[in-house]
Amino acid sequence: MEYLAFVLLLPFVLVSVHLLASGLRARKSGSPRLPPGPKPFPIIGNILELIGNQPHIAVSKLSKTYGPLMTLKFGSITTIIISSPDLAKEVLQKHDQVFSGRTIPDAVRALDHHKFSMGWLPPTSSRWRNLRKVSATQIFATQKLNSTQAIRKKKVQQLVDHVKEICNSGQAVDIGRTTFTTSLNAISNTIFSTDMAEYCSTTSQEFLEDIFGTKEEAGKPNVADYFPALRFVDPQGARRRMTIYFRNCLRTLDGIINERLQLRASSKGSKASSDILDSLLDINQEDNSELSSDDVRHLFLAFFIGGVDTISATVEWAMAELLRSPEKMAKARKELEEVLGKDKLVQESDISKLPYLRAIVKEIFRLHPATPFLVPHKALADVEMCGFTVPKNAQILVNVWAMGRDSSIWPNPNLFEPERFLEQDIDFKGGDFELIPFGAGRRICPGLSFANRMVHMILASLVHNFNWKLADEMKAEDMDMREMFGLSLHKAEPLQAIPIRPM
Repeated sequence: MEYLAFVLLLPFVLVSVHLLASGLRARKSGSPRLPPGPKPFPIIGNILELIGNQPHIAVSKLSKTYGPLMTLKFGSITTIIISSPDLAKEVLQKHDQVFSGRTIPDAVRALDHHKFSMGWLPPTSSRWRNLRKVSATQIFATQKLNSTQAIRKKKVQQLVDHVKEICNSGQAVDIGRTTFTTSLNAISNTIFSTDMAEYCSTTSQEFLEDIFGTKEEAGKPNVADYFPALRFVDPQGARRRMTIYFRNCLRTLDGIINERLQLRASSKGSKASSDILDSLLDINQEDNSELSSDDVRHLFLAFFIGGVDTISATVEWAMAELLRSPEKMAKARKELEEVLGKDKLVQESDISKLPYLRAIVKEIFRLHPATPFLVPHKALADVEMCGFTVPKNAQILVNVWAMGRDSSIWPNPNLFEPERFLEQDIDFKGGDFELIPFGAGRRICPGLSFANRMVHMILASLVHNFNWKLADEMKAEDMDMREMFGLSLHKAEPLQAIPIRPM
């Protein structure tokens, strides 16, 4: 429906922007030589090329015609598409600083989230540097993650126990939604020492639904992003709806933070726990602290919005591909049994002993990257690349989805073949630009290590503890594997699978 609304709004956009643009001077003859691309229509540019729910595929097809460095016009926004590892390395490493800006979607401006969120702040700001430092030292440092692995193990055990209960009823598991709950609780327990959602309860799910709402809203096309002059009217109501979701989420977070502050006060300064919230409150309450209360609130909000969805989407795709390839599922299960034995829950220390499991995860990152274009970058100055000019303020999209499907990089790129990663030493942590699902350079996802641990733990537990079959007697070859573009790349049809306890 959001795409229909988008199309219906186009006539309004055409008239409005034409009136706004009529007073502007024509383009100067000395304009920079942009990279090649399809000829844009007046005013709307190349927007019509992207109508539909799979813009990553449409852009990838255009790149095959115009090359790995391509220009598209989305309304009044000049967008440069990067579709090769070499050019991605140039953008994210060689010219990392000049391409480190962000193009900010209008919906994200709700409640000034972009002014406090590390993901949208400019890296030249002191706030961004402070938040990055706090994330690196207080949240995602290896020592910190090691100290909280018992929490993740407990949450994965609860997932296994929940699926065991479903086994007795013969019902199907919604893999994406169930693992979303697991990931949400793993993050909330790491931060707050409390669960934010329950598997079966129909109550106390408000926070879960609000997080779902933010990711769905962020994934919809919004004419205000293509025609910034229309932001003040919010023509599709995107910022208004996001404001509601953000406000609800922040209200929940504020309740937890205020309760902790009261507990600390009643304990006369002694800590109630040793979780991340306590660590950040210690910093926040220091004299002349550079970490404000708003910084803390929006930092937590960003972790929930960005982190939970990435983990659950990756696990859902992995289970879908394994169900389509029973021989690879059997190979993964055999490896797990050899390393763990039967009925033993996987631990994070076991991951390094599971090369085939790690290869499966890498193959999913290649085939189904959670963010097909990464988070949009923005050029802070003109940059020369391949004889063309990437102009200042251009939006930069790194099409990691297209790079993962490039036959010049990957043999049989459309096939699910984890074995390819047993034969070559390629990692996904920002050094090998053929595989950068979390980005690279100074804008690399700070939660990479946490997501890496959770994806492997959840996937290993589902494969090791259960046999699986598709719901409704569906055959593997009939499974709907279409992708739905949004904040994360999800299956268009949620994966429903029936767990069976092994004999």
